[in-house]
Amino acid sequence: MDTLTPEQRSATMSRIRSKNTKPEMVVRRHLHALGFRYRLHDSKLPGHPDIVLPKWRTVVFVNGCFWHRHEGCKIATMPKSNVEFWAAKFQRNVARDARNQAALKAAGWKVIVIWECEVKKHLHLLAHKIKFSGCHENASKQA
Repeated sequence: MDTLTPEQRSATMSRIRSKNTKPEMVVRRHLHALGFRYRLHDSKLPGHPDIVLPKWRTVVFVNGCFWHRHEGCKIATMPKSNVEFWAAKFQRNVARDARNQAALKAAGWKVIVIWECEVKKHLHLLAHKIKFSGCHENASKQA
């Protein structure tokens, strides 16, 4: 059973953000400093990607490890109470992510997922992924 009152739980959950999270802001600042220009949370694209780089036909999702179930990550723990609810919720999140990514790829977009726990460790690789994917796709279209 929940140890918080419904009002306390509501207040706690209302502070969980889906846009402009700290990891997302770190990635955005890094991309901007490297000279990339982008759009944010494009509602016309499946899954409303956090960052859209139209020039490179690339979208970036900055996923929280807990909510999107980053496999093998210590942050992606299962809550001990109401396990059935959380298992179903996480399963729906993962299935929705897979559907959205498949739809984006089918529409010709390169999809990059950055996990919350990897923001500091692997951020330097992001520019290479974007540029390589863009150059590779442009080269294949010209051939």
